[in-house]
Order: sequence, then C-alpha cells, then structure tokens
Amino acid sequence: FCKRSLLHESLDYSLIDKIPGRQTDRRTLLGELNWIFTAVTDTIAWNVLPHDLFQRLFRQDLLVASLFRNFLLAERIMRSANCSPISHPMLPPTHQHHMWDAWDMAAEICLSQLPSLVADPNAEYQPSPFFSEQLTAFEVWLDHGSEHKKPPEQLPIVLQVLLSQCHRFRALVLLGRFLDMGPWAVDLALSVGIFPYVLKLLQTTTPELRQILVFIWTKILALDKSCQVDLVKDGGHAYFIRFLDSMEAYPEQRAMAAFVLAVIVDGHRRGQEACIEAGLIHVCLKHLQGSMPNDAQTEPLFLQWLCLCLGKLWEDFTEAQTIGRRADAPAIYVPLLSEPQPEVRASAVFSLGTLLDIGFDSCRDGVEGDEECDDDEKIRAEISIIRSLLTVVSDGSPLVRAEVAVALARFAFGHKQHLKSIAAAYSKPQSNSLLGSLPSLAHIKTTGSGSIVSSQIGPLTRVGNEAVVRDGRVSTSSPLANAGLMHGSPLSDDSSQHSDSGILNDGVSNGVVNHMRPKPLDSAIYSQCVLAMCTLAKDPSPRIATLGRRVLSIIGIEQVVTKPVMSMGNTSRPGDPTTAAPTPSLAGLVRSSSWFDMNGGHLPLKFRTPPVSPPRQSFLPGMRRVCSLEFRPHLINSPDSGLADPLLGSGDPSAVSERSLLPPSTIYNWSCGHFSKPLLTAADDTEEILARREEREKFALEHIAKCQRSSVSKLNNPIACWDTRFEKGTKTALLQPFSPIVVAADENERIKIWNYEEDTLLNSFDNHDFPDKGISKLCLVNELDVSLLLVASCNGNIRIWKDYDQKDKQKLVTAFSSIQGHKPGVRCSNVVVDWQQQSGYLYASGEVSSIMLWDLEKEQQMVNPIPSSSDCSISALTASQVHGGQLAAGFVDGSVRLYDVRTPDMLVCSTRPHTQQVERVVGISFQPGLDPAKIVSASQAGDIQFLDIRNHKDAYLTIDAHRGSLSALAVHRHAPIIASGSAKQLIKVFSLEGEQLGTIRYHHPSFMAQKIGSVNCLTFHPYQVLLAAGSADACVSIHS
Repeated sequence: FCKRSLLHESLDYSLIDKIPGRQTDRRTLLGELNWIFTAVTDTIAWNVLPHDLFQRLFRQDLLVASLFRNFLLAERIMRSANCSPISHPMLPPTHQHHMWDAWDMAAEICLSQLPSLVADPNAEYQPSPFFSEQLTAFEVWLDHGSEHKKPPEQLPIVLQVLLSQCHRFRALVLLGRFLDMGPWAVDLALSVGIFPYVLKLLQTTTPELRQILVFIWTKILALDKSCQVDLVKDGGHAYFIRFLDSMEAYPEQRAMAAFVLAVIVDGHRRGQEACIEAGLIHVCLKHLQGSMPNDAQTEPLFLQWLCLCLGKLWEDFTEAQTIGRRADAPAIYVPLLSEPQPEVRASAVFSLGTLLDIGFDSCRDGVEGDEECDDDEKIRAEISIIRSLLTVVSDGSPLVRAEVAVALARFAFGHKQHLKSIAAAYSKPQSNSLLGSLPSLAHIKTTGSGSIVSSQIGPLTRVGNEAVVRDGRVSTSSPLANAGLMHGSPLSDDSSQHSDSGILNDGVSNGVVNHMRPKPLDSAIYSQCVLAMCTLAKDPSPRIATLGRRVLSIIGIEQVVTKPVMSMGNTSRPGDPTTAAPTPSLAGLVRSSSWFDMNGGHLPLKFRTPPVSPPRQSFLPGMRRVCSLEFRPHLINSPDSGLADPLLGSGDPSAVSERSLLPPSTIYNWSCGHFSKPLLTAADDTEEILARREEREKFALEHIAKCQRSSVSKLNNPIACWDTRFEKGTKTALLQPFSPIVVAADENERIKIWNYEEDTLLNSFDNHDFPDKGISKLCLVNELDVSLLLVASCNGNIRIWKDYDQKDKQKLVTAFSSIQGHKPGVRCSNVVVDWQQQSGYLYASGEVSSIMLWDLEKEQQMVNPIPSSSDCSISALTASQVHGGQLAAGFVDGSVRLYDVRTPDMLVCSTRPHTQQVERVVGISFQPGLDPAKIVSASQAGDIQFLDIRNHKDAYLTIDAHRGSLSALAVHRHAPIIASGSAKQLIKVFSLEGEQLGTIRYHHPSFMAQKIGSVNCLTFHPYQVLLAAGSADACVSIHS
C-alpha cells in the first residue's frame, strides 16, 4: 500500500506500526480504519456473492465473517504478487472490485493525518468523510434507481453507519425511503442483515429517531410477519405502545405503530400476552374514546388500525376479551359504526366480532372456576355487540357488510342451538308457525332489554320481514297468510305470540343445550339475527350473498335460500365457486364538481413521514376514493410466513375442522396492503388524470355554450338505429358524454353497450343472477374522469360497475340496497333513483314514505331520510345538476314537490299541477339554466306542465302533448328543448316556450322505414343536441 500510495513520500514503513487508537473505538484512527475496512469488504462480498452464501459466511458467525473479510484482503494482496489464494467454498474473484479504490482513498485520507498525530499525541483525529460520501451516493441512487435497475451497492455501508450516532438519523431516513420502494427493497435490506440493527435501535430513547424507526418497522412487518417472534422476545412491543400513546406524533404515524402492534399479536399468543401486560387494551380504547366522531382532528387510518389492533389482540383469547368487556369496549365502539369512512366502520365491526367468544381458546383449562360470575356480564356484552352489528347490516359498503356477516357467523357458532330452533320455526312450511314467528318481532320493544332497542332495531326487523316474505315460502302457504302479513290482519296479532314462544322454548329445553353452551339470550335478539342473516344471503353483492349463505348453513338453513336461484335454470348459481371467486375491485370515486366550484373537493391528506422530504402539493382536489376491495396477494398472508398454527395447543382435531366452517374476515389482510404500497411518493398517474379532466372540461364548456346558443333543432335527422335484440324491449338508456356510446338495459337487467358511430357492440352482461328482475335507471358516476356505471334495479338494489364498456372486463365496484328495510313486509318493485354528481348524493324512493339519501363517497345512508310529506308514493324523481342538494319528485296522485337537503325541513314547496285527470307523474326534470325552481313535469294523462314553483303555485305553461298515453319525458341539460314519448309510437319535440318543433315517428326516414315502437325511455346527450329513444320493439334510435 505504501509503495502504490500517493503518500509514499511522507509515509514510511516504521510509521505503520505506530497508528494510534484502539480497533474497537471508532473515534480513533485505527478504529475508524478497521470500521471502513469492514464496511468495504462487506460491500464487496454482498455485491459479488450469491445472497445465501453471503448470509452463511458474513452474517451467521463473527469469527467466520472476520476470516473471510481477511481472505478478501489476502486475495487482493497475493494476486498482485501473482499468487492465487484458495478458499472453501470457492469464491468468485474480488481483487479487482472498484470498492477497493474507495478503500485506498479512504485509507489515504485517514493516514494523511498520521505524521501529525504521531508527533503530537494530544492532537485531535478528524473523522473520515468516507461514510457521509457513501450515504450521498446512496441518496443519488434513491433519486434515480428502481426495482428494474441494479440494486444500490452502498446498502451494507448504510448498515454500518447505523452503528455511529452522528450519521444515524440520516442513514435511517434514507433507509426508510429505500424500503418504501416496495417489497423487493425490504427483501434486499433483510438479506443484507438490517434486522438485528433496527431491533437493537428500539432500545434507544432518542426522540428524533422514533418516527423513522416506526416507519421502518412498518415496512418490514408489512412484508414479513414472522419477525413478530423476535420483536416480543426483545421487548420491542413496549416501544410501539409508548409511541402509540404519545400525543405529539402525527396520527398517520401512530397508525403505523398500531399496525406494527397488530402484526405482533396476529395469531401469536406470546405477543398477545405481552401486549396485555403492557396495557395495550386500555391505551387503544382510550384513544378510540377520545376521538369523537366528526372531529376533524382524528385521522381515519389511525382509528382503523386501533380497531384492527384490538380485534387481533382479543381474537380467540378469552383473557383479553374479558378485559375488553370490563372496559366497556362494546359501548366505545358504537359511535365508530357511523364514521364516514367505510374502512373505519368495517374495522370496528371486525373488532366487535372477535370480541364474541366462540369457545375456541387454546388455554381454557384453568379458568373454569370464575366462569359463572362472568356469565351475566358476558351475556350483556354479547347482546350489546349484536345490537350494534344489527344497525349496520344494511350499510352501503360491501366491505362493512362482509365483516358483519363474518361476525354474525361467529355469533351463530357460539349460539348454534338456539338459533337453529328459531330458524327451524321460520323455515317450517305450515303457515301458522311462520305467522307465529314473525309477530314476535313486533314485540321487541316489550322485551326486558331496555328501551334502546326500539330505536336502533326498528328498521331492521322490517328488513327481515321483507326477506322472509320475499323468499316465496310464505306465498306457497295459504293466500290468507300472505294477506295477514301484508295488512296486519287479526291473524298476526298478539295471540299468535304464544304459539311462537312455545316453539322457541321447546327448542331450548329439549336437552340438546348442554352446560358448556352459552346461556340463551332473549329470543327476540335471535329472531333479528336470523332475519339479518337472511338479508345478507340476498345481498346485491355476490361476495356477500355467498358469505350470508355460509352463515345460514351454520344454523342449518340451506335449501331455503338457494331454491329460487336454482329454479332459474341458470347454469352458474351465485353460490358457485366460479362466480363467487372474483372479488369486486373499486376504483376511486371521483367527485367531479359542478362548473361553479371546480375545486370543491377536499385535498387528500398527504403522507407526512419522514418529515425530511418536503411535502408535495396535491393536484387532485376532486379525487376521492370510495374503498377498494382489490385483494392483492400480499406476502403477509402467505402460508409459509414462518408462523405456527394459531390453534396450537387446542389438541382437539374436531375443533379445528369445525373452525374451518367460519368464513374468514378480509378487512385485516386488505388493510395491511396499504403499508406495502409506497407511502412517501404520490401516484404517477395524477398528471394524466388531470390532463384528461381538463380536456373534457374544455370540451364540455364549448359544447354547453353551443347548446345554449343553438338555433332550435327539430331533431328530425336520425343518426343511428340499433336493434338491441332485447326480448322485452329497451327499458332505459344512457348516452355517454365524451364518446359515441349508448348504454341500454331491458326488463331482465341485461345491459348492452353500443358504439353508434362504428355500429359495434362493445359489451353485454347481466346485472345480477337473482330471480327478481326489473331495472329502474342507469346513471354515470364521475363523467369527467373514468366513469362508473350506476345501475338501479326496481327493488332498490344499486350496483356500480367499472370497465363496463370493455368486452367481458366489467367489474362490480360496489353494491347495496338503497331502500331496504323501511317498510315491513312489502317488496318494493317501483323504486325511482337519481344521482347528483356535485353533492355525491344518490336519492332513492318508491313505495315508501320518504326519500332515502345516500352519500356515495362515504358509502353511507344519511342519518335522516327526507320525509316525502305525502301519503302516496313517488313515481318520478330528478336531482338538479346545477344546485347540489336540490331535487324534485312527482307523485302517483299528480302532485309535485321540490326538496332541498340543505334546509332544515327539506321540503321547499309542493303543488298539484296535473288537475284535469289525476294520473301519476311519469317524468319530471329541472329546466336548463341556473334557475333552481323551474321544473317540467309530465303526467300519464298526456299533459306537460311548466312550473316556476317558488313564484306561482300553478303552472305558467301547459302543453297537451299526448292524450292519455304519455310514457316518457326528457329535458336537455343545457339546450332549450324537451321531448316527450307516447305509448302510441311517436315522439314530440318542444321548445321551452311550448312550441312544437317536430315529431319523430320512424327509426330512420327511408322508403320502407320501420315505425318506432311504443316509447319506453328518452334521454338527451348531456352536451350535444342528440336524443336517444328506446322502445318496446327493442330498438334504440338516435336523432340529431
């Protein structure tokens, strides 16, 4: 070295032996040289050797590692003297690796201080810049590297830097940025041997390292759950519990600590015990309690992970469940079930579900003694949990309903006997037992369970009745039974209550219920559970319907639910694994705002860890996500993650096989996926989305201006005619705003998508496989972005599809029942629905006394529905496209009412314009323009009324368009034009002044033209003067 070195004049051999310092002290010259040498040889070995060999030679044993480091140096020195050193195992040549140049340079910089240090023993040694330069090189790699490029060779050096305090913070931040690049990066870091270093750092108390350490552990555990064992062994869990409890960290970072703790206790009994001793339950409950709903300060991610962490902590662990019940956990969770984020609600349901003890606990032996005194308290807790769960059976989010199904399955498992007896009473074919069992629901309020039930469960009991009646079991019994149910005839009064309770008690006392089984709860609660399970088995989302059927099979109802589905003769039943396998995935719901408030949305919270990189401005004011069920196969739940079976110790094999009947919960694994994605960088596609949105806004604004100025069009120019081949004719249609595409659907809920410029069928699919069919409306959600297709069925079920215009690629994004359970025993078959983009609200009504209001962004029904303040049902509904929160409804008796959600009593005014003949309102719509109270309403009698509701009660203009046969009305969003269709095979076009502009009788004007059929639906293009008409002869024609 001295011969080749640039310092050969000033260095002589005698000085080499005088290098001051100790090898173990990194602050001295000798110690630093030793340290740099270790880092360099490690780096060479890691970059040249296969990873498993590197692990064996350089990481498993300190002496072997030291031996091989010296071998690398020996190889370099001996090769320069033309000797070839040999090792076993054979190593590839390393003597020409470019890191040796870095070593030469670092050694020279260190040794250049040698003469002055030898001359003056008190002189201070200046540390080498080697490590900070290598960190800079790593930082450069982070800016430009990726999974597909060569891995960063500085990784082993970064690891060495963690040993020194002065560079530690910077090294950790860079390491955090590296781990955030994806699971492959975490894998690389673990292969270098990062684990023992970051484990040891959990014993430090330096406050500035806390955030970044929590972040690094989040990234490690998101990839490899098996680290939980070592963490608990070294007492690492206490570090995260302290961080979780500290108020000064950002909530997103505390959510990470909760995630780490959830992984520590997931299926790991030792971890559960350690966390209970450290008081984790009380810490989590304290923060859940402190975060009152609607408090802007609480981060949803934090609440979600507090719930998941508790759920995993008391999953199948009696001791933790008891602590949770005594700390009043069920009551603390109640407000969380109405949080705006579906993920938070689903996590709360999951946590309540695992708090139900189903008798699978591997360490049950020693606790038999104090069981008796716990029983009453346990029953009270179970009742309160089940009540809470029943309030969210009809939640708008499939994520939440799936967890409710899983939780009810756990409950059913623990209370099989009692539920089976009630279920048997329901599914008996004789009419009297059925009638007997239903009225018992009417008496919930009188049972001894307190007065809260009536308020919370009111609507739910009704859900169930509907479910039971709809099944077709009642109707197979006597017609009398049906009438009794529908109209509350004497058959269903109190007298039948007695027969029913007889059946129930009989089931409980016939000796099946052994002493190990939990005590029976109040029978009304059981009835509601069975009804809720029936509701879930008919859920509009196929995944949840399958779960619901699994729950019913636990309590012994199998044949009943699947019968109607089988009888369709369809080859694939919803229960088949083929159709149940794909899980719906959810693209973000983008709330594109109206023209007046382009930036109306909230900025999504940017991820704020680590605080070193500057936060970037978010460019997507309107981008929101609903919730995503994209279950990526995360490594986190891979079978070989090195974990013991959670049921170790329950030596009873039958218990394990019974256990497999329980449907698995999905929210936990799905939520873990969040942390394996990059958290520090924004998604790349935002620019693209913005560009498309700007282009579309420009197109829309230009065309709106054209529409408003357009000379009056007669619409007598047919552009295209499409024979949809629907058996029952076209029921409803929709024109896409930015592409020449028309979507049409028929009575059987078959949906077809057609390009009318190229005359090609793009896609065709069935909305669902259930037997009761009938479609009400098609709407576009997010028309300025990647639009989603909202399909409303006549029974009030809403399904939202994405990629619907690509052949066989359509995916169900979400599905829910919009008016389920608001009228006992009546099957709604004429539900009317409308969607309002700028408020994000979906309005639904039908044969019910109010208008249900759903916030699609939260996937949640708004607390109070709009009272329709009328005895008759709504037959037409329209939401204003200009003023968010405004809607108008037309009724069966010909009256019209205007509502505004933003006002306290919601009803603005009402009027009855259709007076000549009282017939139902067929179509209603706001007039084009900004006036919020100008409405066009058309009744079946054939008259079209123009109203300015706020100023005059009466119509200011009436057109007698069709005598007694008006079947459809369309009003253009921006152009001063309306169209009405008649069952007598013609369409008339009017201006807003009431002047008739034209008549359409034919699909296309040729010599042998085919006359249009009886008109079923009319719809205008949002930004062009185009009219699509769908008729009973299954043709859809488009006119300009």
